[in-house]
Amino acid sequence: MTEASLSIAVLHLMKGVVYADASQRAWSDLLQLQHQVKDYVEVLGLQVVIDEAEGYAYLRQRPAGDDDEEQLPRLIPRRSLSFHVSLLLALLRKKLAEFDAQGGDTKLMLTRAQIVEMIRVFMPVTSNDARLLDQIDTHINKVAELGFLRPVKTPARAPSRPSRSARILKAFVDGQWLADLNDKLAEYAALLAGEGSTE
Repeated sequence: MTEASLSIAVLHLMKGVVYADASQRAWSDLLQLQHQVKDYVEVLGLQVVIDEAEGYAYLRQRPAGDDDEEQLPRLIPRRSLSFHVSLLLALLRKKLAEFDAQGGDTKLMLTRAQIVEMIRVFMPVTSNDARLLDQIDTHINKVAELGFLRPVKTPARAPSRPSRSARILKAFVDGQWLADLNDKLAEYAALLAGEGSTE
């Protein structure tokens, strides 16, 4: 393997999540050079997380060490998520767990209409359906922008373009959190009832 291969692997990671099916060369380089990649990014205060079974890899900030250790500036920013984006991520994670329990295909495909129906029951009741759909589309777009939904290539005449739920979602919404999801959804519902139709 060449130095260029190491550069390709690291640069792809710096840009975001590396998926086995989307960046085959970077993925191959990453698997073969994972120890070198680990050493390289560690100097920057980062850790590389590789899940070969699920087919993704990403960088995260290394946890802070001893108080005596000089703190490095944060390279990967923390993102504050809105209530509805967090809710949609939780619902997608629950759907992914149900899908995995059925076995078979590993790719969970969802249309926009299916995602809308999943979250709609948790949205404030309103008589303005068009505005509600616009709000839901904003939340869906944000989740896609974060990399948790990936568009699927379809023929130009396809009636709707499905999205694939990215399996990296499992790394960010863990099993323990998912086990408490029903309680959390009850809290969300109570919060929504208090919000009315203000968003």
